[in-house]
This record gives sequence, structure tokens and C-alpha cells, in this order.
Amino acid sequence: MPAADTTKPIVVIGSINMDLVCRTPHIPRGGETVLGRDLATIPGGKGANQAVAAAKLGASVCMIGRVGDDDFGQRLLNGLQHNKVNTQYVTVTEGVASGVAMILVDNAGENSIIVAPGANGQLTPKDIDAAEGLIRSAAAVVLQLEVPLPTVRHAIAMCQRLGVYTILDPAPVPAEGLPREFYGVDVLTPNQPEAEQLLGNDPSHQVKRKKIVDAKQVAMELLGRGPRTIAMKLGPKGAMALGRGGEIETVEAYKVTIVDTTAAGDAFTAALAVAHAEGRSLRDALHFAAAAGALTCTAFGAQPALPVREAVDKLLR
Repeated sequence: MPAADTTKPIVVIGSINMDLVCRTPHIPRGGETVLGRDLATIPGGKGANQAVAAAKLGASVCMIGRVGDDDFGQRLLNGLQHNKVNTQYVTVTEGVASGVAMILVDNAGENSIIVAPGANGQLTPKDIDAAEGLIRSAAAVVLQLEVPLPTVRHAIAMCQRLGVYTILDPAPVPAEGLPREFYGVDVLTPNQPEAEQLLGNDPSHQVKRKKIVDAKQVAMELLGRGPRTIAMKLGPKGAMALGRGGEIETVEAYKVTIVDTTAAGDAFTAALAVAHAEGRSLRDALHFAAAAGALTCTAFGAQPALPVREAVDKLLR
């Protein structure tokens, strides 16, 4: 397989969090107290996870985001730099705490997450404008929705104006649905519950519709909203990609021992960006992304669990 194209960077615009992760026998129900086994502080955030994932897969990566002027902020910056992510456009925000995610992981490896955005909520369109030269040079720009939506909208519009390839991981799905202009990306990468939520929460539909649960039908409906490609994460059922030209690709889930599913979707999205930078076909990109996501499930935590390129290549062989 070819090495990643290091002449053009992958630019990730998004959240940088400290994950407070606790293992628990099961996720507590309302009013229930459960004794957890341990608590770990691990660098995370969907944006930072995707940046580190792409760097571990061999790409040149630049991060655009914000951290607070606290101990977590310094640790988060150090962690990105340790993983060879360029942090020139990560701003330390005075008087604001860094973003934090509280994550519970049960015995089956499933997780439950609450995010306090902190400095992530201060990322503005001006931050995007300041990085226009970098964005212009990007092989791909990767976005998520853990930073303010007006900032994401501004970044998508800039990429469209500059002709830069865009990948949007639409998580967390806004309660009021996703505005129409957010669909004008090259690749949309929801998991199936997020995809169903996007269809059910469409603000342009006043009439309550019957829920669609067939993955292919869900993906086709989303494709009609404007993206060039839908790459949908299907968990234990693998992944599916649909292109505007009628291409349909599916891949079964790679059989691995699941320890923790945190950041598996982030690895999937990052791998799609790396595959695009390498000029891979949709089919190859989907297999590459599914392998990266599967391997992430075999270790605990977010960024420490993200696989290196050699491990993904080995699983694909």
C-alpha cells in the first residue's frame, strides 16, 4: 500500500477534550449508584482523536481548535505534539477551562458519554479565517459537531469556496436537526443511530414520519440531502458507503476482541481522510477505515487505543 501523501496536510477542525474514563459493571440507570473500578484521565475529543488517528496512520496533520489555560490544556497540547500533530492553530483560551468528557465504559465495552465543551465552545469563524492559508493547502478537512455550529458552517463554506475536500462526522447530532448547508460536504460519516436521528430531526419536515431502519435506505435518504458520499458506520455489522454516482460498497466487521468502543468511529473517519489523501478507491477506503475502527476497539481509552499504520495494514492482509 502507498505511504500517506505528506506534501498536503490533513486539517482537522474540532474539539480537544480531556476524557475522564471510568470502568463500570454496567451503565447506571436513573437514580442508581454503581461502584466503578478505576478512573483514568486520557486525552480525547472527537477532533483531537481524529487528528491523532490520521497522524498514527502516517499522514501529515494540523489541528485547529482551542484548549483552556489549565493543566488539562497543557497536557492536551503535549499529547497532540507527542503524536506528531501540528498545533500551530490550537489556541490557549485565557480564563476558560479545557473541554472535558465524562465516559463510562461497561463490561461489554459499550460507553456512555457526557461532554462539557469548555474552551471548545470558544472556537469562532475568526479562528477559521486565520487558518485560511493552511486550509487552502489541505488534502482534506475533517470536521465534527463538538464545536459551535456557526464555526463548522463557516469552515464548510470556506472549503467549498476553495475547492477543498471535506469530511463531516455529524456527531453529536443537534437536537433541532442539521441545517441544510452542512450536507454540502464530500463525505458524511454518521453511525446508523446518528443517521436515523438526522432523518427524524429534519427541521424542514413538519409531519412525523415513520422511522426508517434499513441501513441502505437510511444512507440513500441522507445522500439525497447533498453529500457526495455517505460512509456509514454499522458497528458489529461493519460499514457501508454510497456514492452520488450509484456506487455501493459494504464491508463486514473485522473480528476483534472488544475492550472499549470509544474513538472507534473517530479512527474510521480519520482513515477515510488518509485514504483520500492517498488516492484510494471508495472500496479500499472503506476497508481501510473499517480496519482502523475495529483495531481501536481492542484497547482501552481514546487516543492510546488508536492503531498505528502497520497494525491496520497487517489486519487488512
